[in-house]
Amino acid sequence: MSAQHDHHEHDDHHDHEHDHAHEHHDHDDHHHDHGHFHHHDHSNVDTTSRAFAVGVSLNLIFVIIEIGFGIYADSLSLLADAGHNFSDVIGLLAAWGAMILARRVPSLRYTYGLRSTTILAALANAMLLLIAVGGISWEAIRRLTEPMPVNEPVMIWVALAGVVVNVATALMLMKGHKEDLNMRGAFIHMVADAAVSVGVAIAGLGMMLTGWLWLDPAISLLIAAVIFIGTWGLFKQSLKLALHAVPDAVDPAKIQAYLLGLPQVREVHDLHIWGMSTTENALTAHLVMPAGHPGDAFLDNIAEELAHHFKIGHATFQIELGDHDVVCRLAPAHVV
Repeated sequence: MSAQHDHHEHDDHHDHEHDHAHEHHDHDDHHHDHGHFHHHDHSNVDTTSRAFAVGVSLNLIFVIIEIGFGIYADSLSLLADAGHNFSDVIGLLAAWGAMILARRVPSLRYTYGLRSTTILAALANAMLLLIAVGGISWEAIRRLTEPMPVNEPVMIWVALAGVVVNVATALMLMKGHKEDLNMRGAFIHMVADAAVSVGVAIAGLGMMLTGWLWLDPAISLLIAAVIFIGTWGLFKQSLKLALHAVPDAVDPAKIQAYLLGLPQVREVHDLHIWGMSTTENALTAHLVMPAGHPGDAFLDNIAEELAHHFKIGHATFQIELGDHDVVCRLAPAHVV
């Protein structure tokens, strides 16, 4: 492969001395992000950190209260909700920790920094929710065969307090949950908890009015089903990102067509697209250009287009001349 160049789209962004004039780049004071498509400034990060801190504190206090009253009222729904709330505390801590770790500057050993911890946190959040669903379902099925009396007023009031705690936390985490899978995991956790608490209150009210003891485990099963449905999408998305699949928001066919449509580009191969984190996407590709290296401005323009229109913040290109006597060993589609 003659005249090959490993050319990072913004190599000059690696140097602190260079001050690029691209307005779409928001640089973090602690590290350069190469114009990543979704980048949070310090104020957003600090606000989110405060939201996580308050959310963790509120939920931890509520878990302790809920366990105590759940045992006192002998309510499976309350204890199931407490278990789910505790998984939320762990999930919130994972998402919060990942957000902080993702800001770490790259090193010789971790050349992308620790951005992918956000993917791991989203996956962990989804798995925690699925485990909680399994636990709630198992105990609910057991209780359906052996209904037990509960203290309905205590059950209702504690559950309503849970609704307030979970809705408040969800509202604090709402910002950014659509773009960031890590934040979405934490947000879904809170919304699911609010739904669980509403269900517990309804079960308590229903038992007070009818005396049907089976309502407690039946509502628990219904809640488990709702959480499962809401969590499955998060689990699939985070698992795909962990396996370096192309992020859902990125269309690889359109990117390939765009690159092939560039002047002087005869062929595109060894195209790879993956998520470096839950908000930042990377791309590598070999461009066959018989006329030779097109220059830095050409590559910089491609990077601008990929960032603005295709949600790719970190692109790396290798330029090849396409000599007939030298065939790139990575050219076949099945070769990685």
